[in-house]
Amino acid sequence: MMNMFLLSLGLVGGLVIGAEGWLRLRFGLGTPLTYVAHDTIGYLLSPGQEVRRFGNRIRINQYSMRGNEIAVTPDPATLRILMLGDSIVNGGWWTAQERTLSALLEAVLTRPLAPVAPEARFAPPGSTKQPVEVLNASANSWGPRNELAYIEAFGTFHAQLLILVINTDDLFATAPTAVQVGRDRNYPAHRPGSALQEVITRYLVRPTSIPELEAVRAEGGDRVGKNLAAIGQIRDRIHADQGEFLLAMTPLLREVAPASPRDYEQQARQRLVALTQAEAIPYVDFLPVFNAQPQPQDLYRDHIHLSAAGNQLVVQHLVAVLEEASYLPGLSP
Repeated sequence: MMNMFLLSLGLVGGLVIGAEGWLRLRFGLGTPLTYVAHDTIGYLLSPGQEVRRFGNRIRINQYSMRGNEIAVTPDPATLRILMLGDSIVNGGWWTAQERTLSALLEAVLTRPLAPVAPEARFAPPGSTKQPVEVLNASANSWGPRNELAYIEAFGTFHAQLLILVINTDDLFATAPTAVQVGRDRNYPAHRPGSALQEVITRYLVRPTSIPELEAVRAEGGDRVGKNLAAIGQIRDRIHADQGEFLLAMTPLLREVAPASPRDYEQQARQRLVALTQAEAIPYVDFLPVFNAQPQPQDLYRDHIHLSAAGNQLVVQHLVAVLEEASYLPGLSP
């Protein structure tokens, strides 16, 4: 009887250890990205992380950016671009490091350049290749007020160009808060004790509501107006640091053909366009760009996040816009 018990115990233990190893190696479970609270930003990805989730490598640098560690001040010959955004810029667990918007843009812009005119703003006269860094300051569910707070806390890192990428939902984003850190399973403050524990807590246990978060989500007043004001302040900050500004917005899946946007979304979009026109803010609306594609639905992985094809199209169009605006003269196609 004792031998049977020990055999059963060993079998169960072996199955648990095997399952744990398989979940870690196959899916990267047990090592989720963690978050830290911040007084003004709300929350940040914990700095100095590197994990592999569902086959995708994710690296977070010392400034909670998605990417390698950086120097605060770039080399004088380097074009530094700061991309600021939410999960669309960040890419999340579903996007490998080299396929994020920032990495794709950097890869395109580091191609050899044609000879550059002396009046070029970003490339030294006569250069044949422009060293480029595209920084990625982002986190899931950030809105313009989180993004403004980030550059107020950390600065603009001497970027010559700041590209703020928002989506239609961001116009309704609530005020920054840290209440979800360590309490919402999507914003863990610590790693679980095991991959099996993560499976149970993340996928099998029904999440509980967070009353304080529900109160934040019920924020009243002119939420759109607050976010538009934050966009203007981000523009002002990069201009104060002698950099250029570009605003880009991707649509929700329901906004592309066949379109069924909600009335309040259309009204918010109109307010954004009015702001960009009144204040001469360079603005790229990706809605007509997406609608010009034969199958715009293929640009999405869900109702809001972009597929690999969507990321490629966004980068391709951004480069064309930057060339046309003479931000990047001489760039080879």
